[in-house]
Amino acid sequence: MAKEKTRVFLQSNTSLLSKLDLISLLDSMTLGVLFVDPARRVIAMNRFLEALTGYNREEVVGIHGENIIRSNLLTLGDPVGKALESEKSMTQEGDIINQSRKKIPIRFSVSPLKLITGKKAGAMLILEDISLLKDLDNKVHGFSGKEHIIGQSLKMLEIFELLPIAARTDASVLITGETGTGKDLVAEAIHKASQRSRYPFIKVNCGALPESLLESELFGHVRGAFTGADNDKPGMFRLAHGGTLFLTEIGDLSLPLQVKILTVLDDKEFFPVGGSKKVSVDVRIITATHRDLGKLVKHGKFREDLFYRLNVLRLHLPPLREREEDFRLLLDHFFREIRANLNKKIKGFSDACLTLLSSYNYPGNVRELRNIVEYAVNVCPNETIRPDHLPKALLSMEQASSSSSENQETTDIESMETAMAFPGTMPSSAIPAPGGWGDVERAMIMKALTETGGNRTNTAALLGWSRSKLWRKIIQHGLK
Repeated sequence: MAKEKTRVFLQSNTSLLSKLDLISLLDSMTLGVLFVDPARRVIAMNRFLEALTGYNREEVVGIHGENIIRSNLLTLGDPVGKALESEKSMTQEGDIINQSRKKIPIRFSVSPLKLITGKKAGAMLILEDISLLKDLDNKVHGFSGKEHIIGQSLKMLEIFELLPIAARTDASVLITGETGTGKDLVAEAIHKASQRSRYPFIKVNCGALPESLLESELFGHVRGAFTGADNDKPGMFRLAHGGTLFLTEIGDLSLPLQVKILTVLDDKEFFPVGGSKKVSVDVRIITATHRDLGKLVKHGKFREDLFYRLNVLRLHLPPLREREEDFRLLLDHFFREIRANLNKKIKGFSDACLTLLSSYNYPGNVRELRNIVEYAVNVCPNETIRPDHLPKALLSMEQASSSSSENQETTDIESMETAMAFPGTMPSSAIPAPGGWGDVERAMIMKALTETGGNRTNTAALLGWSRSKLWRKIIQHGLK
């Protein structure tokens, strides 16, 4: 009887239901929603799921849902199929892989859809990002989010102390550092540990697109705004609503777009490209760059007011050459990870290979180190990685460095011999008791290390050597 009353009520209000803007209602939800027909083809999806998966909802209509929601649902018992067959709602936890190949833990709720007539109409999937719940234990006992940032050097410990502070506030964060130092990881760690972690984390590379396309990517556009704009596009600011927008390579942003970013920071609203109606957003901004924004401001290439708005909290990531204590940690981590992915039986690196890797300067920093390890593990046919398994570019650069170091060493020896022949030209404390050039050089290194408090970068500068040469000499004289 109750079901009959409900059916009559729905029939009498069919016109009202047909007039409701269900998509706008679904877009306001902080859960991903997907509708599929009985053949599992996509009917519609909301904005949150669009941000979660990285797929444009207008482009996926009619595509099989499993091509959009790439998950381990099938291996977990296929709850979608069971829901369609049993006509009962089901809930299951699993993972999805988004368009950026990022693995996200998800709680799936699947409910069958029926028309008022009782005919099957497909299913509704609700996807809840449970990354926050997975990190709950870490949140209770300390900062969550830095699990994938490896480091125990003093400079990295300083970064780890600042991360919880950045996570507890909505203030803008500027992350600086050379290419490959891990700025993306730090930005995502801050988001995951913040109160916005249940909402999207959207990354935009400001240097990857021309100005016209970047403006549309950030702020969206309305239909007909320009040639090819056949549909409305929400833009990354709207997709990141409630969450975090990470603008990497912010130093490459054009001056006109800098003005628009500043307006959003001030007013929290903007006009889409070609639009006449303002859009309000609640988004936290994190930016990153390898450039010196202070110099860009002086040269008139970056707005001073925007710089101060972005530079509220500042995190500077050190290059790998200043993280000597972290080198072996990172090397071993990448080796284990890549070896497991490739299912290879390699045991490790030869001593000669480790010496070569330890003395290399890594202009590409942590990213370059990972790429080198991945190359070596792929190429190595044996149980031990040798120098000839390393990238040829690294070997040629190292040979050039060695040749340069040998020339410099000859000059150093001549200078030392002159100093020993004419003691007045060199402090007596720097000349050890006679015992050969090896003892003289060892004493020089020990004295310089003492004066710099063990800082190898400063020690190399004090001796007039390159850092890679100092590292080789430390190993040669057993000072490691």
